[in-house]
Amino acid sequence: MIISSTLDFREAARRRLPRFLFDYADGGAYAEETLRRNVSDLAGIALRQRVLKNVADIDLSTTLFGQKMAMPVGLGPVGISGMYHRRGEVQAARAANGAGLPFCLSTVSICSLAEVAAATDGPLWFQLYVIRDRAFMRDLLATAKQQGAKALVFTVDMPVPGARYRDAHSGMSGAYGPLRRVLQAMGKPSWAWNVGLRGRPHRLGNLEPVLGKDSGMNDYMGWLGSNFDPSIAWSDLDWIRQSWDGPLIIKGILDPDDARSAADIGADGIVVSNHGGRQLDGVLSSARALPAIADAVGDRLTVLADSGVRSGLDVVRMLALGAQGVLLGRAWVYALAARGGIGVSQLLELFAKEMKVAMALTGVRSIAEIDRSILA
Repeated sequence: MIISSTLDFREAARRRLPRFLFDYADGGAYAEETLRRNVSDLAGIALRQRVLKNVADIDLSTTLFGQKMAMPVGLGPVGISGMYHRRGEVQAARAANGAGLPFCLSTVSICSLAEVAAATDGPLWFQLYVIRDRAFMRDLLATAKQQGAKALVFTVDMPVPGARYRDAHSGMSGAYGPLRRVLQAMGKPSWAWNVGLRGRPHRLGNLEPVLGKDSGMNDYMGWLGSNFDPSIAWSDLDWIRQSWDGPLIIKGILDPDDARSAADIGADGIVVSNHGGRQLDGVLSSARALPAIADAVGDRLTVLADSGVRSGLDVVRMLALGAQGVLLGRAWVYALAARGGIGVSQLLELFAKEMKVAMALTGVRSIAEIDRSILA
């Protein structure tokens, strides 16, 4: 299969994965309206094409949170991505680091912090959820420090899991889920050999201290529902700021008032995000929410964005709307599922090429020059 875009990676992933895994990565909450708007609203951002601007030398590099990056892109946290290719988090982290970019490991990853850190030498970020067990959260923070994580991405838009109907239909959750997953895996022999057999153990690496060494897919959905803390409030984040002395990035901001609150508690950055449309359906797309948030706090902290980004052109659009960097989610998981770490490397090369084309045709040569002046 010829792959020339994220959509091609998506189709390759769909062919290769058992349905429960593809739908888990691909789906959203409720009727998936926000999921679709994330893509369509961003694609609808019109740019000003400029000519004769001398764009012979284009520089994609930038610096975020004191880290030099080859381009303003990172691999955002995606749960159980180790199920999409053998030891998938390790492969994705190596690809990101090879491209000079950060990789953010999810709390609910298959590979543990220690395994990923031992396999890579580039910038590793760690994503933390709001968990009822504060002592365990502190232990995870200590482990992240010990393993050299350069930034903490604290996800705040998941006090309860969203209503994801696809998961019940696919077997990711619901009646007879384990049996349905096994039957689907049998129908995908390439995945079953690469991940099902050779990719073991399938336990949730970072959760072993609370789930034990036999944890795995059967524990995943139940753990999500029973361990998130809906009572969390802004005042509760003080102890996280006190427990973590590196860059603190609050992920899941869609409202300017919440962005101001993040700045007030001393966060170093935020991620304008609706969790890829996987939480509350009907909310603003990230592209629609971003400009007002950037105006509100862009001079106080670093503004990142995710959700709906499918190309390097989309990265340029997000930067023009006010982001200083972009986190990829589904795009890199599709590439990982399709071709492993090689696929992720190919995706990042594709994004870099697409960014250069978009910058050349809008008349800018550096990331610092991308602003709303390039919007039509």
